[in-house]
Amino acid sequence: MKSNLSKDGPSFSRIVAGVMTWGVWGKNFTIKQTEAYINACLELGITTFDHADIYGHYTTESLFGKSCPSSLRDNIQLVSKCGIKLITANRPNHKIKSYDTSKFHLLYSVENSLRQLKTDYLDLLLIHRPSPLMHPEEIAETITKLKASGKVKHFGVSNFTPSQFEMLHQFTPLVTNQVKASLLHLDPMTDGTFDQCLKHQISPMAYSTHASGTLFTSDEERVLRIKEAVRPIAEKHETTYEVILTAWLLNHPAQIFPIMGSTKINRLKAAVEALTVKLSREDWFVLYEASVGEEVA
Repeated sequence: MKSNLSKDGPSFSRIVAGVMTWGVWGKNFTIKQTEAYINACLELGITTFDHADIYGHYTTESLFGKSCPSSLRDNIQLVSKCGIKLITANRPNHKIKSYDTSKFHLLYSVENSLRQLKTDYLDLLLIHRPSPLMHPEEIAETITKLKASGKVKHFGVSNFTPSQFEMLHQFTPLVTNQVKASLLHLDPMTDGTFDQCLKHQISPMAYSTHASGTLFTSDEERVLRIKEAVRPIAEKHETTYEVILTAWLLNHPAQIFPIMGSTKINRLKAAVEALTVKLSREDWFVLYEASVGEEVA
């Protein structure tokens, strides 16, 4: 189930567990519940966990660190993101929501994440959002220092446009671009993001793969079209709607790594099942057409 993000990148489980809603931004798991959920992920073969320093107003990494036994560290992969500065009581010195990719902030953020997660290293560090004030040479110098110290094994970005990705990739190797992608968000397939990943033989990571639940709960016309289109395909594969939603992403040639942000074990099981579903090219386009509302030109 594990695969490399890039030629020289980390080996991650193809399905990634997103922890954003584990803490106070969602389920508000206790330490015991968090440990149980980590173990449930591992039993499914999901060994990679996607964090960001801001999750839970800067508290979810600490929850995970307190809940994950140190004995598991060699069996899991930890991803974290930094660069967003939130206005929150936990960061009283932040006066405005902003982005910070300075050397000082990157080093501070990594040290803090390591402390909260109770680990010596991150398998992957991502810049959470591109800043208009990014200085690529300063970022590259900082990442080189973090890699040399062993505190960061690999580096990538999140929510970068192709031009922003290319600019930074020239100064320091990037192993992924984590972006929003689903049957309701097709932009990475048309704006050059996934094309660029294929060009560099880099796998993207995808979040909001079920459009934050909209693909299950909405009765909007577009969602109803998708549900109707999925039904016969799911029947053919003797599986469920949610399995096909994830399989559609997994069947893209960019070798997408879906991040499952759900706190429901059955959703994680469905994502793992999707790894075994091979969609025909025509079925893939049936779902694409249902999303855009018209046949391709």
